[in-house]
Amino acid sequence: MDYTRLITILIPAYNESASLPKLHSALSELADKLDKYRWEFLIVNDGSSDNTAETLEKLRSTDSRISYINLSRNFGKEAAMLAGMDHAQGDAVVIMDADLQHPVSAIPRMIAEWEKGYDDVYGKRLSRGKEPWLRKKFSMLYYSLLQRNTKINILPNVGDFRLLDRKCLEAMKSIRETQRYTKGLFCWIGFKKCPVEYETNDRENGVSSFRFSNLLGLAMEGITGFTTSPLRIASVIGFIVSAIAFIYLIIVIAKTLFFGEPVQGYPTLLCVILILGGCQLLTIGIIGEYIGRIFNETKHRMPYIVMDYKSSRFDKKTDFTGDPQ
Repeated sequence: MDYTRLITILIPAYNESASLPKLHSALSELADKLDKYRWEFLIVNDGSSDNTAETLEKLRSTDSRISYINLSRNFGKEAAMLAGMDHAQGDAVVIMDADLQHPVSAIPRMIAEWEKGYDDVYGKRLSRGKEPWLRKKFSMLYYSLLQRNTKINILPNVGDFRLLDRKCLEAMKSIRETQRYTKGLFCWIGFKKCPVEYETNDRENGVSSFRFSNLLGLAMEGITGFTTSPLRIASVIGFIVSAIAFIYLIIVIAKTLFFGEPVQGYPTLLCVILILGGCQLLTIGIIGEYIGRIFNETKHRMPYIVMDYKSSRFDKKTDFTGDPQ
């Protein structure tokens, strides 16, 4: 039997100690069925405050296919995924969440499409599970706005659950942005893509640590990272307001010349000042978002720091990283 092809399952985890044993059991069952491949289960512990690290050590003592990375603190999911990509050893890498919302049963279909020659086999949600109605609407509105204002095709209802060929993985590793929007980067790198539809499962344990503020921040990363449309919109708003103000100025001058003007106009003056001030603050805020990202990128800090790394093939410990091994 040919065991030349290695598949890595990459799992970012934050406070998922209760879910990991169930996920490992499901992945082990999958690996036993698809035994023509070699398998690596790579879990990135993103500075969890529970006993995720101890759970990983215990699981690894029973399964040599498990690799894990302990980050020195919570750097966020985007950085955790990059850490996993840097250390993944597979010919193909499947990225999935640790909360079992991504069905393990979809992985064989992804592998089948990969074997047909597709480089990026992405999971496409048929539904968004028990996600609140308002959050669903905001998500769809966000994808619609982003799609209209960027030159690349940002896929809606598509998350991080996907299989990447090694060539896609190397392309993703070469992008060392610290302000990362990985969903957009998957689309930006191109390559031959194929969807695999799936139903989102409910979380097995706990609640999502991704709050509305986190989602809003991620949305800002997507908008500012893949389009300069907000700056253009600010310019258009400034032009329109300036044009209206100029026309109003002509009207006031003409009215004064022909009809005279008593000492009045306080409400009008106040409204004009408020409108202009609001537009100026809006524009400054948009510009500030971009300047803040420029500031963070120019510091050239490593995206993450590895405290401990244990491989399925060999043991290695390090106290720093952030660049590919």
